[in-house]
Amino acid sequence: MPKAFEPYVLGGKSLAHRIVMAPMTRSRAHGPGQSPTGLMATYYAQRAHGGLIITEGTQPSAAGQGNPDTPGIHSAEQVAGWRKVTEAVHAEGGVIFVQLMHAGRIGHPSVTGKQPVGPSAVAAKGQVYTQEGRKDFVTPLELTEEAIGGTIADFVTAARNAVYAGFDGVELQGANGYLIHQFLAPNSNRRTDRWGGSPQARTRFAVEVAGAVAEAIGPDRVGLRISPASPLNDIAEDDRADVERTYTALVDSLTPFGLAYLHHSEAPGIRDLTTRLRKQWPGTYILNPYTGAEPTGPDQLELADDGTTDLISFGALYLANPDLPARLKAGGPFNTHDRATTYGGDHRGYTDYPALG
Repeated sequence: MPKAFEPYVLGGKSLAHRIVMAPMTRSRAHGPGQSPTGLMATYYAQRAHGGLIITEGTQPSAAGQGNPDTPGIHSAEQVAGWRKVTEAVHAEGGVIFVQLMHAGRIGHPSVTGKQPVGPSAVAAKGQVYTQEGRKDFVTPLELTEEAIGGTIADFVTAARNAVYAGFDGVELQGANGYLIHQFLAPNSNRRTDRWGGSPQARTRFAVEVAGAVAEAIGPDRVGLRISPASPLNDIAEDDRADVERTYTALVDSLTPFGLAYLHHSEAPGIRDLTTRLRKQWPGTYILNPYTGAEPTGPDQLELADDGTTDLISFGALYLANPDLPARLKAGGPFNTHDRATTYGGDHRGYTDYPALG
C-alpha cells in the first residue's frame, strides 16, 4: 500500500492518511459580513474523511480582503460561522486548519472601500475581479513601520479567533503573490529599511508574523505556505540564486519556532530547490507538486514513498471529488472539475459532486 494511505501525526493530531486538501478560494462567504454559511460547512465536511483540510484563504482583517465574498475571521459573526464549519469537519473525523491570507496589493478599493497596502508602493500588473467587473490593480499604500506592526497584530488576533472557532491550527499564506509573498519578492518589495533589500531582510515580515502567531497559539498549531519562484499575481522571483538565498534563509529563521509544517506549492523547474528545502526543514513537509496543466493526481502519491514529502496536497481534484482519498486508493474514477462554478454561486459545482457508490 502506498505510504500516502498510512496514518500520520501532525502537531499532536492524528491523521488517517497523508492526503491533504489544499486551500482553494471559492468565494461563497455569503453570510453576514463575509461570514461562512451552512453550505460551506457541508462542503468541508464532505471532504474531511480523517485527513487534513486547509481552508480557503481567509482575511485576518477587513483591509486584507482581495476578492468579493471571501471569508474573514476578524468579527464575531465570522467566528460563529466558522465554528459551524469546524464542528462539521470534526464530526467526520477530520483535522482542519484555516489559511490566514492578507491579499496586500492584490485587491481593490471597490471590494473593501480601502486602498490596498503592500511592502512598497508598486502596483501589480493585471486585473482583479470585483462585483463591478474586472478592474486594473491599483498602486498600494506602502506600509509604515507602525502599520506593519498593526498588520502582524491582526494576524495574531485572527489566529486566536481561529482557536476560539474550533480550528486545529492556522496556515499563514506566504505564497501565490499575497502580502507575505510580496515582502519576500524583490519586484514587490523595494524597501531599503529593515524590511527589505537583502534576501534575509525580505524574510523578516514572514518570520515576524510566524513567530508572533506561534507565540500566541502554540507553534504546533501554525503552518506556513510558500511558493518559491511562482509568478502568480505578478511576482517576479527570476534570479535563481536570489530565490535560493531567500528561501533557505527563511527556513533557517523559522526552524527554531518548531512550526507544525511547511507547505510548499511548487513552481515549474525547481524540484532541486524542493529537495533542498525538504532536507533543510526539520519538521513536517507538505508538497503541492507542480504537475503542469493536469491537476495533482494518483501519479504523485509516490512522492510520499520516495521521501520527497511527508504529506501531499491536492487542489482541483479534491474540489471535484469529495471522497478523494477513497478514489485515489481505488485508482479512480474521478469527477471532472467544472471551472465555470469555481468562484461564487450556490451549491452547484460546490456540494453536488457525487461520491463513489
